[in-house]
Amino acid sequence: MNKAEKMPLPLEWKFTNAMTPYEDAVEFMEQRVADIYDGTAAELVWFLQHPPLYTAGTSADLQDLVSPDRFPVYKTGRGGQYTYHGPGQRVVYVMLDLKKRGRDVRKYVFQLEQWIIDTLAEFNVIAERRTGRIGVWVTRDNGTEEKIAAIGVRVRKWVSFHGICINVEPDLEHYSGIIPCGIAEHGVTSLVDLGIPVTMQDVDAVLKHKWATIFED
Repeated sequence: MNKAEKMPLPLEWKFTNAMTPYEDAVEFMEQRVADIYDGTAAELVWFLQHPPLYTAGTSADLQDLVSPDRFPVYKTGRGGQYTYHGPGQRVVYVMLDLKKRGRDVRKYVFQLEQWIIDTLAEFNVIAERRTGRIGVWVTRDNGTEEKIAAIGVRVRKWVSFHGICINVEPDLEHYSGIIPCGIAEHGVTSLVDLGIPVTMQDVDAVLKHKWATIFED
């Protein structure tokens, strides 16, 4: 078997328990994306948490940064506007070679959304897409809609990075320093806020279990 015919590397799963500084995560992703493109590293799904911070996507409006001095603010190359990361929020960075997966970014984003929706369904949470609104949403008994998960994707040379975040049990008050994703008329929630006492490990197990039905079929 020559170099051009070598078997593809199997998908790698990475779990980081300690809080990961945002700059370190971006540096790691940048290198991993380059290595995946070169064929020297496997695709990677990385589960982590960040200390409290705000990120500004490529569409961020400075007026949506309500408290600029509250937490560190990082400009990032992912799509979207302002979002919050912090303890109690499961961040999953997904680095895939989309050349091998149809070169379809819209399909990939749809798959990420479905991954979240199917995962939350295992906890009896009905989560849905909303036309014109990025992310995944739930509807309270009183009819109010709140965001429970965010998506921010970047693609370089058909290799994806950044990914998703699901609110398991973050401090929701930390969101008051921004207008999340530029949407002021709707709030944010979490699994624990909805009265579902799950752990990060519970969510991780379901995400990993649901992966194949979304991304490998």
